[in-house]
Amino acid sequence: MYKLIKKEGTARRGQFETVHGTVQTPAFMNVATAAAIKGGLSAFDLKDNHCQVMLCNTYHLHLRPSDEVVKALGGLHKMTRWDGPILTDSGGFQVFSLSKLRKITEEGVTFSSHLDGHRIFMGPEESMRIQANLGSTIAMAFDECVENPAEYAYSKASCERTARWLQRCKNEMTRIKESGEAVNPDQLLFGINQGCCFEDLRIEHMKQIAEMDLDGYAIGGLAVGEPKEEMYRIISAVEPHMPSDKIRYLMGVGTPGNIIESVARGVDLFDCVMPSRNARHGHLFTWSGIINIKNAKYALDESPVDTECDCECCKNFSRAYMRHLFKADEMLGMRLAVIHNLHFYNTLLQRIRDALDDGTFEQFHDKYVDLLDTRI
Repeated sequence: MYKLIKKEGTARRGQFETVHGTVQTPAFMNVATAAAIKGGLSAFDLKDNHCQVMLCNTYHLHLRPSDEVVKALGGLHKMTRWDGPILTDSGGFQVFSLSKLRKITEEGVTFSSHLDGHRIFMGPEESMRIQANLGSTIAMAFDECVENPAEYAYSKASCERTARWLQRCKNEMTRIKESGEAVNPDQLLFGINQGCCFEDLRIEHMKQIAEMDLDGYAIGGLAVGEPKEEMYRIISAVEPHMPSDKIRYLMGVGTPGNIIESVARGVDLFDCVMPSRNARHGHLFTWSGIINIKNAKYALDESPVDTECDCECCKNFSRAYMRHLFKADEMLGMRLAVIHNLHFYNTLLQRIRDALDDGTFEQFHDKYVDLLDTRI
């Protein structure tokens, strides 16, 4: 259940109650694709770095170790030892990314495994059954993510099919719960708004899925190559039609500046692989901008990555040591860098919440929206 605490303009400060705990929003979900954060982090590391929600990937876990194995082990919470909320995506985005290997019909999608090429079929019912086995707190509806730019006619047909698939997801989740098969009988269902960069399709689709009275609503199919101004335009167009009493999730976004701008437009929940992926290549977020720790200028720099940060990396180690670890291909460098970036993102969202609590979000926005995305 989502509770709106206060607003500043369109920006929302709220909290989201789940069977696995309450999420203070706006919030960033830390991406644990195969039930682990890439870079050697465990659920306990996430706790230490103020993570509220962990996100796992339905497609990847279905392939290995398989959702049946995860169910036999008691679900994702028991397997990973993460005791907070977990969101599982539906597999729809992976189907989008495997576009050369797929065939879409009304029933669902047939595609080839990226691991060994074997044929897989996934539709709304299959996605719901897999996510029921995983036992996540939040299951995402199975949708089609259409690449940008796209033809209007195809986008319209895709939206209509995604809405039909959503109803099938809802029906299957109800059936699974009533049958007693679900690892988590309190699992929530979020619907996904699609429509590429066509405002009329986005608005019509949002109105349509809002009538289904789901637990939350996501905006999907953005941050897939379109200019950020296009993304902001679509969010602003869709937001007035999203139920105000339900949580709002922008999928796969993004940079610190993207997040600040999207909070200003009424979004509550975010996820992105960017902090961990960038960290593994030495690109670290700081409150002064983005640094590349591999640069020669840090070879003798004894200051922390960020003087404003209190993560494990910044409290204990210098830029010079971090640069050495990366140059020597030591795994510790990658681990510390991922810890730092995830800590930064979770702290960013905490500072956004604090600013909303204090009524100073506009000033926060103006100070940081460009600065945090600047490469030093």
